[in-house]
Amino acid sequence: MDKSTFHAALQQRFADVTPHVAACGMQLTAVDDNGVEAWLPFREEWLGDTERGLIHPGIVTVLVDSACGAAVLARIADLERIATLDLRMDYLRAGLRDHDIHCRADCYHLTPSIAFVRASVWQQDRALPIAVSQSAFMRAGRRGAAAIA
Repeated sequence: MDKSTFHAALQQRFADVTPHVAACGMQLTAVDDNGVEAWLPFREEWLGDTERGLIHPGIVTVLVDSACGAAVLARIADLERIATLDLRMDYLRAGLRDHDIHCRADCYHLTPSIAFVRASVWQQDRALPIAVSQSAFMRAGRRGAAAIA
């Protein structure tokens, strides 16, 4: 499968092959050679502080981890088993009620066994991130990889 066909399949099937992604309503809104953009629609259940209307950081981490894994696959442009080795989250400000959450994840370096990814998370303004992330993923090869296509 060529790269553009793989990217289109990844974008379309992202939620189909990852049950928690589907349960959260997460979608890939863009896929390119280096990474992905993901979208998580606001839900009242994402609030960690209902009195002040603040998003729980756990759902932000779920979005970032999922987007970063998809970014690795987008960069490789092939089916491969991967696993999160390390995920550092820096929360810069609270996410707010009634606003969807967006994430851009870029796989900036690959070795035969490790992939390195950076991500940024925002709500209304990409220039004002609510969190940034740095992560590393293990590359375990094709055997048993989930079917994207």
